[in-house]
Amino acid sequence: MIATTIKAKIVRKGRGYVFTPSDFLNVGTRAAVNQALSRLAKKGLIRRLTHGIYDYPKISPRLGALSPKPDDVAQAVACKGGQVLSVSPAKAANLLGLTTQVPAKLVYLTNGPTRS
Repeated sequence: MIATTIKAKIVRKGRGYVFTPSDFLNVGTRAAVNQALSRLAKKGLIRRLTHGIYDYPKISPRLGALSPKPDDVAQAVACKGGQVLSVSPAKAANLLGLTTQVPAKLVYLTNGPTRS
């Protein structure tokens, strides 16, 4: 029951969706959600990126499963730790169209600990 509800929510969000078990705590207990996600990963429906972070990968006919967007993964990591995340000033300037330069290294500002 819990696994089918979680699967339906994931499919409804669409391919490319990056999530953590805490996104499904309204469905069941933490242990039940973890077990359901583990089973869905073993079946190949979702992919475990790292401990506690999963994605529903986009599929290319030529390349197979594609990597998720770095911004989506960073947002999932921040949500997992209960942190606020924002892009660096250089990336913000590019997103706002103030410059055409694209930062070579993705940097995020957060109120949490430093990570790489």
